[in-house]
Amino acid sequence: MAMTKSDTLNYRGELFLVGQNQTPFTRAIAANAKRSSSFIFSMGQTYALASASQPAITEDAAAAAGTADTYTRAEVTNTAQIFKRDVSVSFMKQSQSGQMSGINNQQDGVMDQYEFQKATILRQIAVDLEYSFLQGAYAAATNTSTAAKTRGIITGTTSNAVAASSATLTKDMVDSMLQAQFAAGSTFTNSILFVNAFQKRKLSSLYGYAPMDRNIGGLNIQQIETDFGLFGIALDPFMPTDTVLCADVSYCAPVFVPVQFNGDMSVQSGSMDGVDVAFYDIGTVAAARSGFWYSQIGLDYGPEKMHGKITGLATA
Repeated sequence: MAMTKSDTLNYRGELFLVGQNQTPFTRAIAANAKRSSSFIFSMGQTYALASASQPAITEDAAAAAGTADTYTRAEVTNTAQIFKRDVSVSFMKQSQSGQMSGINNQQDGVMDQYEFQKATILRQIAVDLEYSFLQGAYAAATNTSTAAKTRGIITGTTSNAVAASSATLTKDMVDSMLQAQFAAGSTFTNSILFVNAFQKRKLSSLYGYAPMDRNIGGLNIQQIETDFGLFGIALDPFMPTDTVLCADVSYCAPVFVPVQFNGDMSVQSGSMDGVDVAFYDIGTVAAARSGFWYSQIGLDYGPEKMHGKITGLATA
């Protein structure tokens, strides 16, 4: 781990977090969070009915012994993965909160170096989680030297996929995706279109119209009305620029594998039978104060047929 030492400069002034740090997908599904006792967990089991048809059964056939119907099921699984980031601040750095670089005419923005690093690293885990929930590539931990990686919803959505082949987003592409979802049995219970900034602009251009007004202009489409219902739009910085995701968040949930700790820890959530996200304060390691954040989390996105995606869109 990279230790925070005295060569990490202090400045005065208000703190601002720059860069992409919003996590709308994780926020949308946080209330559905659940727990698993194992890393590999079931997202449910799927089965399908035969194609609908009109029966043609005679009285003789009905009175005779028939052939039983059997509907088979298939289990759908995903895996949790480890999220761990370390904090370490040297004694010398921790004692330098009053020593400033740069312009020194305001109050110090960081009074406790250790607590600042803890809070910032937790925020880093949050954006890593958002990225993994959306774009994660599946890998099971078959041994201790293999990292488990959760499958993201974009990766897991395979049935209702529209390939744009580098074309610009069109209303027909959106309709084709939603039609495929409907044909596959999507319920559209709480479906949201997740997009990056570029495709958000395209959606506003496709579905918006500017009002006639001398003082107000512009478009910011937050919902679209379609033949398949009303869909919200979420701007997510961790969506691939060439992709539009239609996720029914009512079927999605973070899955925590509770962590058992012995010793001092800060509990973010959980109960007596384990914690979901914990900070373990190691204490003094040589002339530094150290600890680490630790969690075991995966994504349950439910039946993948409830979601849809458009991929390979033009990005310029």
